[in-house]
Amino acid sequence: QVQLVESGGGLVQAGGSLRLSCAASGFTFDNFAIGWFRQAPGKEREAVSCISSVASSTYYADSVQGRFTISRDNTKDTVYLQMNNLNPEDPAVSYCATDLSVAARLKATYLYSGQGTQVTVSS
Repeated sequence: QVQLVESGGGLVQAGGSLRLSCAASGFTFDNFAIGWFRQAPGKEREAVSCISSVASSTYYADSVQGRFTISRDNTKDTVYLQMNNLNPEDPAVSYCATDLSVAARLKATYLYSGQGTQVTVSS
């Protein structure tokens, strides 16, 4: 079955960086787009970024544009989210997800998602 396992979250000072990883299994990884969304306590889910199957297209929410970079390594079945210049509005549980679709669409709800990894930013 589809499995997505996130890692790389943690505590970082404002202005710092983290790189999240998402290891995928149970499907033909390089055929499908992968996205990231996040959810902070008391807030709605927020779409963060997504990447097409062959990394030809990437999309970002306005709130992270210019600070976050999504990438994928199809030889390792892994997607990465490099997060730079983290600020006090970024803390949330971040999830990677997929609809098993080819096209990448920036959204916050998917058919499959992982268990999430916590990102905490101290001021």
